[in-house]
Amino acid sequence: MKKLISLALIASLTMAYTAPSWSIEDINTSPAKVEKSKKNKKIKPVKNKYEYINMEWWQGFNDEFLNEYIVKAVENNKDLKLATLSVEEYYQKVAIQRAGELPSVVAGFVPGYGNIMGKTHESFGFPIIASYELDLFGKNHNKTTSKRKLYEASILEERAAYISIVSAVGCAYVNIVKLDSMIDLQTEIVNLRKEIFEMMDIANKKGIASTSDLVKANKSYVLGITDLTELKKQRTQLLHSFAVLIGDSPNNIEELARTNWREFAYQGTVPEYVNSEIIMQRPDYMRAEKMLEKAGIDVKVARKECLPSIKLGGGTLFNSLQIGDLFTTSNALWGVGGGIMQNIFAGGSIKANLKLQKIAYEKRLKEYEKVNLTSMQEVNDTLVAVNLDKEKLDKQKEIQALEEQDFALTQSKYDEGVISKLDLNQRQENLMTVTRMVYSSQFDCMIDCINYYKAVGAKA
Repeated sequence: MKKLISLALIASLTMAYTAPSWSIEDINTSPAKVEKSKKNKKIKPVKNKYEYINMEWWQGFNDEFLNEYIVKAVENNKDLKLATLSVEEYYQKVAIQRAGELPSVVAGFVPGYGNIMGKTHESFGFPIIASYELDLFGKNHNKTTSKRKLYEASILEERAAYISIVSAVGCAYVNIVKLDSMIDLQTEIVNLRKEIFEMMDIANKKGIASTSDLVKANKSYVLGITDLTELKKQRTQLLHSFAVLIGDSPNNIEELARTNWREFAYQGTVPEYVNSEIIMQRPDYMRAEKMLEKAGIDVKVARKECLPSIKLGGGTLFNSLQIGDLFTTSNALWGVGGGIMQNIFAGGSIKANLKLQKIAYEKRLKEYEKVNLTSMQEVNDTLVAVNLDKEKLDKQKEIQALEEQDFALTQSKYDEGVISKLDLNQRQENLMTVTRMVYSSQFDCMIDCINYYKAVGAKA
């Protein structure tokens, strides 16, 4: 009886698993590019997330408020928390797959009651079963490596998320300060237009100014108020989104301090030209590379599915009618065995899977090439924006200087009594409009610098 049970145990251990089917597909066929060696640098997560964002670069703004908000975003932003959790999730998937390369052992305690050889007895069992798939062809190890590539890609996604969120914080902060300047300057323009309208009204009542000129002055004044209201709305909405970026409540926007817009400036520099290899430091480029490597490994796994599987197993069963006699050699059954399994036909599923993985590899290759081109485009676009916007700002400052000279001459004429207060206010409004244009371009240049920082993967 014990021999029969032992034979049954060995048979169950060697047969209780599925093996891949044979395929007509030539197992030596694969895309040539899969065989090409690529950089296989392992990517590891960092504990100090500030390593992702190059905090030193942000010191170029010399703004303590901006630095504090970046720190708050790194510590509290919900998207960054999710990105970090995703990294941990992928790590656990690697651990699960890696466990498949190791032997498994199962043990248990099985009490029972039944009829044995015509008599009813209580019985007790304690089975121990071990199994191990011999990874002779490295298939399981390749699967683990494939999962590890996904894990490394998630780390790069996390890094990209930190750069993106911090860049968004910087751009939002600059735009808020920009709107502060636009609102202050627009308020001055509205006050000037109001004064012009009031003087025009007096002149119209005296018959000096036409009703048409009065209507135009009133229209200009009302449009100025409308523009001011729109700017305030934009600032409030931007403050709401900014609060969410730093992990704060939108109800606390009144507590969001910022620097005086007249003193805010970026002190760093952006080069006119950069080496094209700088795109290799971008996390999206590196992630595309990791996903291409994974696709190549998946093709290898699909090919190895055509090979037979080898599994080893063994087990021990302690079985007794009395629990006190359970762990005795006379009541122990054991067996070891192994098997090589190879299905002859599976409807062409393995061949189809191999073709599917080859298609997936080609898709990843095209994505990699696309990221390469897109990265170069973004870096070039930001460099063009930085340099040309700076050139535009320089020209606008020249116009501002000329407008200031014109206003100074107008002021002198007014002081001498040559022109009226109305003429002086109109010249002053022109100067304020040009000044607003200059500050707007100045803040746009700061946004360009932040976009460059993001385009080069925070390696500026």
